Amino acid sequence: MALPSASVSGYKSILDSLTTAVLVLEDSLKIRYLNPAAESLFETSMTRSYGQPFNDILVDSRDALTTLYAAVENGQSYTRREAEFVLTSGTRLTVDYSVTPVSLDPAELLIEIQPRDRLLRISREEDIISQQETTRILVRGMAHEIKNPLGGIRGAAQLLDRELNSEDQREYTRVIIDEADRLRSLVDRMLGPNKALKLASTNIHEVLERVGTLLEAESKGRLVFLRDYDPSIPEFRGDKEQLIQAFLNIARNAMEAAFETRAGHSSQESPTITFRTRALRQFTIGHRRHRLACRVDVIDNGPGIPPDLLQNVFYPMISGRASGTGLGLSITQSIIGQHHGLVECESEPGRTDFIIFLPLEDTP
Repeated sequence: MALPSASVSGYKSILDSLTTAVLVLEDSLKIRYLNPAAESLFETSMTRSYGQPFNDILVDSRDALTTLYAAVENGQSYTRREAEFVLTSGTRLTVDYSVTPVSLDPAELLIEIQPRDRLLRISREEDIISQQETTRILVRGMAHEIKNPLGGIRGAAQLLDRELNSEDQREYTRVIIDEADRLRSLVDRMLGPNKALKLASTNIHEVLERVGTLLEAESKGRLVFLRDYDPSIPEFRGDKEQLIQAFLNIARNAMEAAFETRAGHSSQESPTITFRTRALRQFTIGHRRHRLACRVDVIDNGPGIPPDLLQNVFYPMISGRASGTGLGLSITQSIIGQHHGLVECESEPGRTDFIIFLPLEDTP
């Protein structure tokens, strides 16, 4: 493989150390150089990409190519904000990038790319965490206001029950007691798990396999269950039983969605759920950066979540099904939050992806 031109090779050690993605293209828009940050961003390597056309690493590169050709023809620099790149893998990137002519013979273009997705994601996650904390405070206050009078109602019904001689009349007091107990249980479920985590060495794939076994039993063979695991993910300290419950809540929702009729999709498409895991290094969850984290995707091919419901899907009592309680995802978010992780959701017709991030090192 030929070395990059002299205009780049002299600064190669500096460019290689940058966290900003840097590419150098010939005037024919063939790739001359990618630094490691660019290799990571475009999910390719210098060896594989050298001499290839720039649009070989992007699926939809029309806007970018227009900018690049303008830079070649005019010899001027251009900057684009929040442009979208679509990689050959299907990954969509939101980036800011600048194009600068760096030499005249041969003509070359230096492209500096700053991914915006991470900053946008961090901002979105901080909003999610803030909303969750506000919701928890609201639910705690509401639970206190509900449980106090419920206790009084239940106690009064018990006293009245002892005073009544007619079995028919006592049946009414028992209804009051049972309903008070049901409401108290509902409030307790809204509050989420109140038990301290029992931390022990936990394998995320053991958790997912347990959930998968339960799904396969409940679906009675009607569900296609796919696994795409990253074997490099190490064990971490977690509460295995609570994590099973958290992932089971998501997976059951996904299974029910996959069984629904998918408008606009072939009726031959089988209900399918995919569990995917990936290790993430130097990854930020909310405002905390972790040396190593795990991403788990629970993907179904159901009809998708309506956009007006998607933003509120983790709030208590919010459900897209008439038979749903709207507590499963709220409880899941609470359990994952106790593990210093986060749950997000992306949905479109035919594909809903619940994304769970968990740190893999001990977090204070």
